[in-house]
Amino acid sequence: MKTRRDFIKTTLSAGLGICAVRLNRPGLSTATPGMVTNDISIAQWALVDEINEGQWTTLDFPRIAREDFDINGIEFVNTLFESPTYEYCQRLKTNAEDYGVTMVLIMVDSEGETCTPSAEERKQTVINHRKWIDVASLLGCHSIRTNCRGPADADPEEALKWAADTYHQMLEYAIPANVGICIENHGGFSNDADWMVALMKKVNNRYFGTYPDWRSPSEQFDNYNYLKKTLPWAMGMSYRNQPNEETSAKMIWLCQDSGYRGWYGIESAGRDGIREGKRILQKYLFDQ
Repeated sequence: MKTRRDFIKTTLSAGLGICAVRLNRPGLSTATPGMVTNDISIAQWALVDEINEGQWTTLDFPRIAREDFDINGIEFVNTLFESPTYEYCQRLKTNAEDYGVTMVLIMVDSEGETCTPSAEERKQTVINHRKWIDVASLLGCHSIRTNCRGPADADPEEALKWAADTYHQMLEYAIPANVGICIENHGGFSNDADWMVALMKKVNNRYFGTYPDWRSPSEQFDNYNYLKKTLPWAMGMSYRNQPNEETSAKMIWLCQDSGYRGWYGIESAGRDGIREGKRILQKYLFDQ
């Protein structure tokens, strides 16, 4: 497995290191930016209980990934950064380099609604996300992950217009930093695969994509078909162990057959969930 992305680093006038490899345009063959093969990462949220209990901090995340799990990538949650100052981020970069860990993306929560009828609220949401684009750029993360829910009673076509406006504004800031923007299915309109496909086509930008949350199958959510429909725009995977290994394998094979190559970020809760996820991904991505 590759331990580092093949990125050429440049420097912004403010001293931020950014990735020079251009993001891939979605199509029949998709890939995480800069990736030509698959690799495994840990989503920080999988270990949120340990962090909340004070067992370790975000600065320790590279060490935890390497020493405890021997996993090559890490995916952050913005609300778990203690103090994302320039000096703090430089320390985090050093720690990641010391342990040979790639910082993949930042999951951004609690920074405003991206799908709202209020133009002023949309503008504020964009402003709120800019600091995380800056942090992602500094750390070398390829993207930030956003949420897109919208009002429950909104007309889907109107909601498309609102969301597209937000993301067009957000991309104006993200593209010069070479940071992608992706959406995870976290409720509301983002749970509707057809609506998400329509949004991808409406925005139509190689820096904009999906981040499918595998979740668990239920009567309310068909995770397999959601993944199938949104795969052409996937910029990463929020991998979760399915109720049985056969179902997990089926979803992995779906990604492989689609041409997706990139990170599988394990978000199954707890250390046992991460180890089981690594075992399954190792088996079906690399051992067959």
